[in-house]
Amino acid sequence: MNVLVTGGVGFIGRWVVDYLLRDGHNVWILDDLSNGKTVNIQRMLRDKGKMVHFIKGDIKDLRIVHHLFANSFDICFHLAASINVQDSIDRPRVTFENDVIGTFNILELCKKNQVKFVFMSTCMVYEQAWNEEGIRETNPVKPASPYAGSKLAAENMVLSYHYAYGLPATILRPFNTYGPYQKTGGEGGVVAIFLKNKLAGRPLKIYGDGTQTRDLLYVEDCARFVVEAGYSDKVNGEIIHAGSGKDISIHDLANLMVDESQIKHVPHIHPQSEVPKLLCDYSKAKEILNWKPNYTLEEGITKTEEWMKSTTLM
Repeated sequence: MNVLVTGGVGFIGRWVVDYLLRDGHNVWILDDLSNGKTVNIQRMLRDKGKMVHFIKGDIKDLRIVHHLFANSFDICFHLAASINVQDSIDRPRVTFENDVIGTFNILELCKKNQVKFVFMSTCMVYEQAWNEEGIRETNPVKPASPYAGSKLAAENMVLSYHYAYGLPATILRPFNTYGPYQKTGGEGGVVAIFLKNKLAGRPLKIYGDGTQTRDLLYVEDCARFVVEAGYSDKVNGEIIHAGSGKDISIHDLANLMVDESQIKHVPHIHPQSEVPKLLCDYSKAKEILNWKPNYTLEEGITKTEEWMKSTTLM
C-alpha cells in the first residue's frame, strides 16, 4: 500500500514507519521536525530509500498537503501534533491551530480521496480511573488542558467525517508510551527523563508527592497497535485504547530505577492538569484487533536503558 504518516519523524511516528516498512508498504512522511529529528529515521532512509519518502513540511501548509495527496494513499496515520501540556497552557492558540486546524486540513484531503484516517489522540482527555478495572472508552472525559481540549475537538471532527461522509476513520487513545527515541527533556516522558538522570548520576525529580499513577506502554507495542488499527475495518468509527492494563505510581517507578536516596520531590509545574490515576482497560483492542502488549514494564525499561547507553540521540 501507499501510506502517509504525519509526524512520522517523532517518537511514536518513527516506530510506526518502521513497522510499515517491515510490512512492505511504501511510506510518505510529513513532518515539520518540531518534535523529532531526521536522525530518527536515518537508518530507514538509508536501507529502504525506495520505499520511504520524507517531506519536511507543516500540516497547516495547504500547498504542501495538496501536493502530497497526489500519491494516492490507502491509509493516513495522523500523528502530527503539538503534544506539550505546559506549552498548551502557555500558548493555547498554537496547540489549537496545530491539533485542530491541522487535523481538519488532513481530514479534508482524506475525504476527497477516500483515504482511511487513523487519528492519534491521547489518554490525557480522561478523568482519572476510579477503580482497578481501569478506564474504558466510554469513561467520562475531562479536558484539563488546552492540549486535551484540542485533541477532543479534533476527535469530534474525525467522527463527524466518518458519519457525515462515510470516511473510514478511527480514533486511538494510547496510554503513556515510552521507549527508545523518546525525548529526555521537558515533557519528553517520565521514563526517558528518569533514565537520563540515572545514567548521568543526577537525582530523579518527581513532581508533587509521586502518588499519581500512569499506565506505561512500551513503544513497539504502541506502534503495532497503531498499524493494526490502520489495517482493520472493524475499528472504523470507533475510539479504541492501548495500554499495559497495569498502573504504577511515579514514586514506585523511580524506585525501579534508583535507590530512595536518589529521588527528589519538587513542586508541580501544572498541578491543575495532573490526572491522579491513569489505568487502561484495553479489552476492546483485545476483542476487536486481538491486540495485547508483549512487553512488561521491566522489559521495556531495560530495553530503553540499553538503547540510551548505546546512542548519542537522546
